[in-house]
Amino acid sequence: MLATSLFRVSLALKGNGASSSRQSLATLYASARNYSSGGDTDLVVIGSGPGGYVASIKAAQLGMKTVCVEKNETLGGTCLNVGCIPSKALLNNSHLYHMAHDKDLEARGIEFDGLRLNLDKMMEVKRNAVKALTGGIAHLFKKNTVTHVPGFGRISGPNEVTVTKSDGSEEKIPTKNILLATGSEVTPFPGIDIDEKTVVSSTGALSLDKVPEKLIVIGAGVIGVELGSVWKRLGSEVTCVEFLGHVGGLGIDMEVAKNFQRSLTKQGIKFKLNTKVMSASRDGSNIKVATEGAKDGKKADLDCDVLLVCIGRRPFTEKLGLDSVGLQLDNRGRVQVNSRFQTTVPSIYAIGDVIQGPMLAHKAEDEGIICVEGMAGGAVHIDYNCVPSVIYTHPEVAWVGKTEEQLKEEGVEYNVGIFPMLANSRAKCNNDTDGLVKILGDKKTDRLLGAHIIGSVAGELINEAALALEYGASCEDIARVCHAHPTVSEAFREANIAASFGKPINF
Repeated sequence: MLATSLFRVSLALKGNGASSSRQSLATLYASARNYSSGGDTDLVVIGSGPGGYVASIKAAQLGMKTVCVEKNETLGGTCLNVGCIPSKALLNNSHLYHMAHDKDLEARGIEFDGLRLNLDKMMEVKRNAVKALTGGIAHLFKKNTVTHVPGFGRISGPNEVTVTKSDGSEEKIPTKNILLATGSEVTPFPGIDIDEKTVVSSTGALSLDKVPEKLIVIGAGVIGVELGSVWKRLGSEVTCVEFLGHVGGLGIDMEVAKNFQRSLTKQGIKFKLNTKVMSASRDGSNIKVATEGAKDGKKADLDCDVLLVCIGRRPFTEKLGLDSVGLQLDNRGRVQVNSRFQTTVPSIYAIGDVIQGPMLAHKAEDEGIICVEGMAGGAVHIDYNCVPSVIYTHPEVAWVGKTEEQLKEEGVEYNVGIFPMLANSRAKCNNDTDGLVKILGDKKTDRLLGAHIIGSVAGELINEAALALEYGASCEDIARVCHAHPTVSEAFREANIAASFGKPINF
């Protein structure tokens, strides 16, 4: 146990750093009016997803004459249009329908008759959320004097972007700097053609016009289990076929993955793990999916009326003109950058899904802000170990920092603290006790190393863990912070008590 609070020491250190950082940013803003290069453009951002639009706004706030080029009709990229936002709208509303349909509300004393699904209305709510948020970006661009140029942008020189408009015409934009923020696209499955009607990607799965009788999902990663959950709640028979031996994709703690799979299985989702999809063929209105065991080679055929391909995403770098300036991609198709997000061409930068690191919207946002601050002379720093991940099923799954598997591989000795939601008073009041909090702390210093949460509000709780991790808190520090009662956040505190002192209070 630490005799001196790591957190208080780190706060003192961070306090000095924070003061220095504030002074640095204040200097940036004060000198912002001197940054602009007269009539020329200072920065052209290619892509208006979370990374691109945030970078554009921050650059404009720092005094740069900024242009954002977007190939799609609306701003916001994949996240706002066919990713994070529409999927969360469907996840939330399908969960409400599931609670009513599966007698969950009746068990809480809420009784009614005549329940039915209006899928068209549910899709309308989703579309309205998307429309409001994408329109909000356009408003922010106008307020911050960011120029939006619609069209497909490509690099045509170290200091030039050429935009191809919808009518085929081209516009050349000379600029001091270029920022690639083009995001990612669905990874295709060899031999399976996606028509977005019966064989769909995540895009098509967000806009089906009826509930599939049987849905097969290729992949049980984040996107696969989220979209599988939506359609299972609405009445589909869902089977996820996964090559790996666990659900939740790469980066998830294995103990958490097992608990997560158990929860989803209770909800009726079926899993075929350690299984390869070999092919898919149409048989009338049905689709036959041929599978093979990854370990035992056992073959089996599955039938469905809708097939969802969710095997991941890849960087979108096609036809961006990278070759014209000598930019090369790594073996995973990513743009190579230095610690300042600068490519081998000093005037060209890249952020988000096109560079190394997790393909997460919030990671891209942070990189966008930090990158343009660096262009203006500010400090550039991001700790990817402190970037949280969330799966928005019910219960949600969230984590930040190291997993047990990573700590074992690195030879780090650690303590484990676990607290089940079943013992949390707020979760009991809400009749929502599925899940746990798992904390990993350094055995020698008690410093928080990783936090893993399964619970209905895991996506909100994980940010407390991210803050603690960023500022070097010990598990004891967190354990000694007063948490409101009754709240689910008390489970996070109890798990830290268990990691630091060996036993929680309420379990």
